[in-house]
Amino acid sequence: MPPIPLSRPRIAVMLIIVGIILTSFILTADHHNYWGAFDDTQFPGTPTIEEQLSKKLAIIFPINKNTDMQFYRNTWLREYLYPVCDWSEPGCKIVCNKESTYETLDEKTFCFSKEMKKFSDKEFFIKLDDDAFVDRDYVFGLMRKYSGSKKPVYISDHTRFNDPDNKDSLHEVLYGNGKFYMFNYNLIKCLDTNFKYEHHPRNEDAVFGGMVRSGCGEKSVEFVQEDDDKIWHKEYKNKNKYIDLSFIKNH
Repeated sequence: MPPIPLSRPRIAVMLIIVGIILTSFILTADHHNYWGAFDDTQFPGTPTIEEQLSKKLAIIFPINKNTDMQFYRNTWLREYLYPVCDWSEPGCKIVCNKESTYETLDEKTFCFSKEMKKFSDKEFFIKLDDDAFVDRDYVFGLMRKYSGSKKPVYISDHTRFNDPDNKDSLHEVLYGNGKFYMFNYNLIKCLDTNFKYEHHPRNEDAVFGGMVRSGCGEKSVEFVQEDDDKIWHKEYKNKNKYIDLSFIKNH
């Protein structure tokens, strides 16, 4: 069969058809995940999803003179730690410029809450006590699940605070257990850091919950129950490991 001569009109029609096919492929590539068919290792300059998420995490870590920073800097938490210090010293990311005690932790909570509003480059925050630890894969799983959420997200073991002396501000507020709570920047944006209450001091985590209720409104927040099997407080027990994370009284 002799070859079909390619006249100018036929060439133009073929180019139009090829253009339509290529345009359709590009427009639907993300929807059908065509690019996902390629191994990421073929494109070493492209960050993985986990690498992208890791840049969006800050672990807010209130410390005092007894906190063992060496321990935490030798764990996966190292690159995400934002130590909250009373006074400026090497490694501090947030400085409150006020001596804190157990009775003034609510004031320290206001301090770091105001500072977090400046961290608009972060999407997720964890407030972690210095006698607690959390599983890395659990944290990144939560980030993958809630990344891009339009709602304020607040992950913890929530309970109601009983405070009849502060009936109009803190009583019956829903708040997270202080050892660990995780939240997104949408929660930070609506957080009421000018929240007022009487009869100081008060539980610092309930005060954070009060800032959430006052600024965001509980009905607008997605409250997520934490997985306690992935969070350790006072002690770490897993398989053949046991680590006492609690405060050593002679220090």
